Amino acid sequence: MLIWPIHGGYTDAFVRGDHEYLMPVEGSDDPPGPSAWGWSKAREVPVDRLQDEHIDVVVVQSPEELAKVQRWTGRVPGRDLPAVYLEHNTPGPEAVGRVHPLADRVDVPIVHVTHFNRLFWDNGRADTYVVEHGVPDPGPLYTGELDRIGVVINEPVRRWRVTGTDLLPAFSQEAPVDVFGMGGEHLRDAFPGQEAVHAAGDLPPSRLHPELARRRLYLHPVRWTSLGLSLLEAMHLAMPVVALATTEVGRAVPPGAGVVSTDVDELRRGIRTLLDDPELARAMGQRARAEVLSRYGLPAFLSRWDDVLGEVVAASSSRRMPRLGALR
Repeated sequence: MLIWPIHGGYTDAFVRGDHEYLMPVEGSDDPPGPSAWGWSKAREVPVDRLQDEHIDVVVVQSPEELAKVQRWTGRVPGRDLPAVYLEHNTPGPEAVGRVHPLADRVDVPIVHVTHFNRLFWDNGRADTYVVEHGVPDPGPLYTGELDRIGVVINEPVRRWRVTGTDLLPAFSQEAPVDVFGMGGEHLRDAFPGQEAVHAAGDLPPSRLHPELARRRLYLHPVRWTSLGLSLLEAMHLAMPVVALATTEVGRAVPPGAGVVSTDVDELRRGIRTLLDDPELARAMGQRARAEVLSRYGLPAFLSRWDDVLGEVVAASSSRRMPRLGALR
């Protein structure tokens, strides 16, 4: 299959299936590819050689990619080449009325990563699926030895209210907040003199996971996101979570796995409770891990993708639209 490695974490899970994954090479500004991530089942193909490749299905993640596939392969996605559109994002800024770019297409189904996203996007006539996130299990690394709060936010200053960065000083009144992720160095300028909001660095997963697991709890202050993979990774680590009750969080975090609310004061009280009671924090983390393994484990994710892709390819061959599990 042909796919762009747009979202490194998502692609890392996706390419662990039983397929051959082709990734087009456009230029020097391309995101890191198979060699950087160690994806043994994926290989890069220069775009001027894609016409020579046997492609069974293409997974596109932007409208521009549809045009690129046609230009590079000479085949029209959805007509000459089975295709699905993988939508990672929540709609915005006017969420309820936002029409999806493929809403008028009946030949390329849309795959959403959360039920919330499928509900909020106006998908028009397009068939839609939901394949919930899958996360490779880093193991139950939680120790909670540090009375600190862990959070992972990429570009926290640029994304600001979307990621809930503006809320961090309030939470830091309960305990220091360690912010992992890209662009964290700008937090010092955003919060001058507030040492309790600390940029902890952009670490690779092999270092991030054990470091994050040393914090007493994981904070998910994001207002508007599909469902952060870092939240699911923290749950895999057996961390208790404190999260805003927005988008898909209410479905992902079960009772007993942490504190979920839209009331910041209630969340702060939850943080204080977890700091004061390490045994409760550990028990909540174990509940979080049990839930995430059953709902967001890698086997279920890959199996669901196999079902969707198999149906789309079969439907294309027989010139019938996919039906199993699809919603219009």
